[in-house]
Amino acid sequence: MFARIREDIATVFAKDPAARTVWEVLFCYPGLHAIWLHRIAHALWTRRLHFVARFISHINRWLTGVEIHPGAKIGRRCFIDHGMGVVIGETAEIMDDVLLYQGVVLGGTSAEKVKRHPTIGNHVVIGAGAIVLGPIHIGDRARIGAGSVVVKSVPPGMTVVGVPGRFAEPERETAPKPDLAHGDLPDPALKTLAEVLARQSQLEERVRHLEQALARAEGVPPREAGREGVDRNQVLAALKEVIDPEAGISVVDLGLIREIAVNGNRVEVVMTLTTAACPLADYLTEQVRRRISNVWPDVQVGVTLKGPAQNGTNIRQAAPAGATPPRQ
Repeated sequence: MFARIREDIATVFAKDPAARTVWEVLFCYPGLHAIWLHRIAHALWTRRLHFVARFISHINRWLTGVEIHPGAKIGRRCFIDHGMGVVIGETAEIMDDVLLYQGVVLGGTSAEKVKRHPTIGNHVVIGAGAIVLGPIHIGDRARIGAGSVVVKSVPPGMTVVGVPGRFAEPERETAPKPDLAHGDLPDPALKTLAEVLARQSQLEERVRHLEQALARAEGVPPREAGREGVDRNQVLAALKEVIDPEAGISVVDLGLIREIAVNGNRVEVVMTLTTAACPLADYLTEQVRRRISNVWPDVQVGVTLKGPAQNGTNIRQAAPAGATPPRQ
């Protein structure tokens, strides 16, 4: 018994960077208290002392804000962080090394006395406010994003976000350690939209090449775009067709174009980012470069990204069109 208690305390230190002393963990962690009281209630439940087990579960809820049915099965080194609002149903099964945040619900979807609650695999992280419903299985090392609603089984190593939950990342082979970034998750809808817009840009480029080939076949002299001259207003007008998928408007209207410099046959564009870790930085850089190259095929394009968090310092330099990017 004392070995399990020591293991539980070590689990808190491993999964919560806010834990400082053993006394603090012993007296100030309701998630840990909920696990301990549940073990007593579950032992009584398995011995058919159902009323006493439910009464202890009721006291557990009153003391910790965590409601765990005494019939639920919870493995070793499971940690409930903060705990308030967590609900774990009767037929739920939680394996080892699972991390649950506040507001998590492992709920049932049937009124029948059958397996109706989820099974959670090893090393799973379930973010704050996430809801997992029904007799589904969450594979080992999976991550459930904060606020997600999961109603179907999740393969091992998969990341799930959204309502209803959608797979956001392929299977990840990770070391068996807690991943606390349950709020730093990809947006599958945004990723799909960016891919669609990128594909549209590629198709527009192919159409332009086909139009030029058709014009040559008909004997029409091609437009000498590079010799007509390029000015800042023309570039700005062209970049209004580059859409930021996250905002749904052009990079120009969004105010992301900070500076445009035209020097002969070269155009330099300086962009600002909404955040220093903008997930679409590479996409926006490529779309700006591609759009200018589509309108003026003979022009070299350079794009510099600057973030407001760095007070205008350069955080990434895009290679000119046709150049080989430097090796990192």
